[in-house]
Amino acid sequence: MSDAAQPTAAEVRAAAEAVKAALDRHLDAVERRTGDDDPDVYEAFNALAAAAEAYDERLYDRYDEVTPFEIPGADDSLPPYAGPEEPNALSVLIRRDYAVAEPQRLLAQAQRITDLDPESEEGERTVPVVGSSVHAALGVLFGEYEPDEIASRHKEFGLEEGDSTLWVSAAEELPEPGEWLSTPFDHADPQHVVCRFDVSAVFDEEELEDDLDDEDGPRTTP
Repeated sequence: MSDAAQPTAAEVRAAAEAVKAALDRHLDAVERRTGDDDPDVYEAFNALAAAAEAYDERLYDRYDEVTPFEIPGADDSLPPYAGPEEPNALSVLIRRDYAVAEPQRLLAQAQRITDLDPESEEGERTVPVVGSSVHAALGVLFGEYEPDEIASRHKEFGLEEGDSTLWVSAAEELPEPGEWLSTPFDHADPQHVVCRFDVSAVFDEEELEDDLDDEDGPRTTP
């Protein structure tokens, strides 16, 4: 990093002061907690995490030094919550990735579904599967089973799990019927997400690396 891009000593000091203020605010929110899901504590926690991360970055950029802070999920955390305090509606956004690991198994399962219900239709036409494409087989599969059942039985269908995530987003009220159907994911606001749950093989790899580091001694941050 060039000297021109480095933060000044004053900016580092200001970041440190921001951490101190965020610590006081967090402690104050915890002392006044009204329940396990107190929004003030949640907001203060996120603000403290953001302040600590900003200070850590500026300290490293300016002085090539690190802090002992480790914020869980800091690399992919959501921004501070800015949605309604008393939401009257919510949206559940789910993404699950799969690799088609065994196309022939997928085609066979789709053919079995069609054989059991020869009148199964996509729109107004019967869906042919034998000798057809994976595209058509996927249409049959997801038309027959709920996504949760496919997730629990994915190996039966020749699928291999990839990453997945679930976001619970708060809203003041439900949208009008049909309002977002043409662009269902374009209006997701990270600041309205109450909680999220991520599943990825990368987390297992990180845990394995941490275990190995623990065996070899203390881990140092570059």
